[in-house]
Amino acid sequence: MTITAAELATIVDGEVLGDGSTAVTGVASADAARGGELTFAEKEPQFLAAEQGMAAVILANAGFLSARKAVIRVKNPRIAFAKILPLFHPMEDFAPGIDPSAKIAATAKVDPGAHIGPHCVIGERVHIGARTVLMGGNHIRRDARIGEDSRLFPNVIVYERTMIADRVMIHAGTVIGSDGYGYVFDAGFHRKVLQVGNVVIHSDVEIGANAAIDRGALGSTVIGEGTKIDNLVHIAHNVIIGRHCLIMGQVGFAGSTQLGDYAVVASQSGIAGHLKLGAQSTVGAKSGVMRDIPPGGTVLGIPAMPDKQTKRQWIAMQQLPDLIRRMRELEAMVAELGAQSVIANATVPEAT
Repeated sequence: MTITAAELATIVDGEVLGDGSTAVTGVASADAARGGELTFAEKEPQFLAAEQGMAAVILANAGFLSARKAVIRVKNPRIAFAKILPLFHPMEDFAPGIDPSAKIAATAKVDPGAHIGPHCVIGERVHIGARTVLMGGNHIRRDARIGEDSRLFPNVIVYERTMIADRVMIHAGTVIGSDGYGYVFDAGFHRKVLQVGNVVIHSDVEIGANAAIDRGALGSTVIGEGTKIDNLVHIAHNVIIGRHCLIMGQVGFAGSTQLGDYAVVASQSGIAGHLKLGAQSTVGAKSGVMRDIPPGGTVLGIPAMPDKQTKRQWIAMQQLPDLIRRMRELEAMVAELGAQSVIANATVPEAT
């Protein structure tokens, strides 16, 4: 694909400085860009690297100007770059139809515009919406529903009664609606508590590879509209995640926890059960959350505490070796003074 700098500027509401007719044939980072490609820069070192490189056009903040290259100035280069990328790297197209190797129950309803790839299994009373893609090896169990324009990568498994809305993307190996972890101790063994709820995933959600989202024990496990979940995330039964949350890799949620809208949970954090994480709250990486977080709050550490308090503790811990050394020096001084006092007392003549 070839498009001019001026046409790209129109798409991203930007301003062209330099030759607007410059042809753009692709996108790349500043150090890897070749002739005809566009790159972006947010800070001066990036801009200087882009200007000295082979890129034909630079996407940059207001204030940058080049005598050598065309510049598209925008409010936020990163957002503009995200809008431009799909022009040169569009998602793969899948023709409507059903692969001969797929097995589809007689009571299932698959929209004629959907794509059902090889070795898919679609159970009784399943509904698959228009333009939805099952790439291959997908099992969609009974009474599940998948809306329009959704995309399931290979080997995604969707358990019974799962509700998936429109424009949902689920990456390879993820399991939606598996049994929640429920047991009760009875007469010396762990008796299984059946998990009879489901999972509800709202529109515009993206879920990474090899994630696991358990169905509710009685009600629903819910993923809110626009939420983005990274790889290797576990979400236990009856967790409710709000709208437009960001859940990063290797995070685990225990059962019945609730996240408010726009919450962020950074990588390798663990969230205990039955907690409430308020809207726009943030959990720092590798944190262990054991208490509720108020709206807008930020926590860090194990156990997670308000970020400022945790940072003070980290700074104090860094000072511990020096404090220990000084304490030992003081102990030695005190011991020496004590020894000198004993000697002095021993040499004082007794009064007559």
